[in-house]
Amino acid sequence: MVGERPGGGPRIDESVWGTPAPVLRPFIERYIGYRQAGVAPGRHRGLPSPYLTVIFTLDDPLVLAEHPDPRQPPGSYDTLVGGLHTSPALITHPGRQSGIQLLMSPLGARALLGMPAGELVNIDVEGPAVLGSLAGRIGERLREAPDWPGRFAVLDQMLTSQLAAGVAGPAVSSETGAQVGQAWRSLMDAGGRCSVSRLADETGWSDRHLRGRFRAETGLTPKAAARVIRFDRARRMLLHRTAARAGLPTLADLAADCGYYDQAHLAREFRELAGCPPSAWLAEEFRNVQAGADAALPVLWP
Repeated sequence: MVGERPGGGPRIDESVWGTPAPVLRPFIERYIGYRQAGVAPGRHRGLPSPYLTVIFTLDDPLVLAEHPDPRQPPGSYDTLVGGLHTSPALITHPGRQSGIQLLMSPLGARALLGMPAGELVNIDVEGPAVLGSLAGRIGERLREAPDWPGRFAVLDQMLTSQLAAGVAGPAVSSETGAQVGQAWRSLMDAGGRCSVSRLADETGWSDRHLRGRFRAETGLTPKAAARVIRFDRARRMLLHRTAARAGLPTLADLAADCGYYDQAHLAREFRELAGCPPSAWLAEEFRNVQAGADAALPVLWP
């Protein structure tokens, strides 16, 4: 969307989703391209989700005022890679921001980043620290591309080449095999409504062994991962329903739909995982959403 902002000058507000090439889809859910300019300076909460955060900026660096781990100092990033987390990050911008975010499954960390997602839990790092020179090459090619389809094609080509060359590593370690992947997919398919004992039965492991291997590979225990997946589903439904109905949906209904005990349980999870109540989060984020049933989610952290 391009318009005029108060005081003159163009106002740009773009959010475009792209589907990765088929060979990449087991590892990357989608690409999200975003560009804003001429908007009011703002901030965005990077909430816990079942995806690693990989962002290639196009113009200005990405500025993190707070990381999920409060011990990590604020910083700015041309390319950012972040692991799974259970507390929010805080991103700020001066009225403009642009880039492409990859929603990467933790199951893709070994194949595309050369390490298990567990090594990135709760931290954010510069892209070259994980991707080496590939981070800079991708960034350069993205900035040269003329439009969003062209930028998504750059990612498809370069990441597919990375995967085919086996530069990073196997999708999972030989020790872990398919069991962690199976457990992760079961959790995702169930929207986080799946017990650890059921996952253990499916993998043939003991509860204790499953917790240890799952945490080493993804960064979270199965119970924590289920919590994050359930919360991510709830907050997306909250955002979409609010956008579609132009009003706050009933939190009791949302809690029931997403597997919470009651509305109070959902409210507690919001305060703990988002750092604020649902109404406060919507007040911060809803201005980033275009009204309509197919409203785009806010950019920067899934």
